[in-house]
Amino acid sequence: MGQKATIYRMVMKEHICPFGLKARDLLVRNGFEVDDHWLRTREQTDAFMREQGVETTPQVFIQGVRIGGHDDLRRYLGKPVRNPNEVTYQPVIAVFVVAALMASATGWAASHSLLTAQVIKWFIAFSMCILAILKLRDLESFSNMFLGYDLLARRVVLYAYVYPFAEAFAGVLMIAGALTWLAAAVALFIGSVGAWSVFQAVYMEKRDIKCACVGGGSNVPLGFVSLTENLMMVVMALWMGFSS
Repeated sequence: MGQKATIYRMVMKEHICPFGLKARDLLVRNGFEVDDHWLRTREQTDAFMREQGVETTPQVFIQGVRIGGHDDLRRYLGKPVRNPNEVTYQPVIAVFVVAALMASATGWAASHSLLTAQVIKWFIAFSMCILAILKLRDLESFSNMFLGYDLLARRVVLYAYVYPFAEAFAGVLMIAGALTWLAAAVALFIGSVGAWSVFQAVYMEKRDIKCACVGGGSNVPLGFVSLTENLMMVVMALWMGFSS
């Protein structure tokens, strides 16, 4: 039989603490025998926290010794704890991998081909649409980050609000293969301005700032990824222009 652990976590009609569920799952998966105590009301939760001298729940005890909350438990078990301020490329990797899978699936459905020129075009267009969705999820946060480095947005603030719509518009037209001249023009414009803005901010001014490419509030560093996003739009626009 494994070690015994006790957990106190909020389980209310209006709220079930996700970190309590994660902590309990972590204990079970690591072979602990768990005594699961539910704090069913706000009053019961507040009384427990006053008694223990803590400010948060869940609280985990192992062999009678208080370990702490979910992150403390992870440290106790020797597992990594996420740093909310840590620089990460995970959102961008997710976008490009999913866009590539979508493009390949579309190519297979259309012609039983996984990698063709059209699949590559779809990959770029799908990437643009997904990135636009992430920006539009919180337009205000995106615009705040975007204004930190985009040269045109600094002169015309409204452009920071227009950009995600323009990116989505061009991407949708590219997927449909309709009005290619308009899609190419829009992509070429926003891609060129974006690429030059990123190049100047990162490679000329050597600024260390966050990228708004996956929306506001992200920890993706401005640099290669954002430059790639914009250059993809430029390449796609030129490709469409020469092939039309």
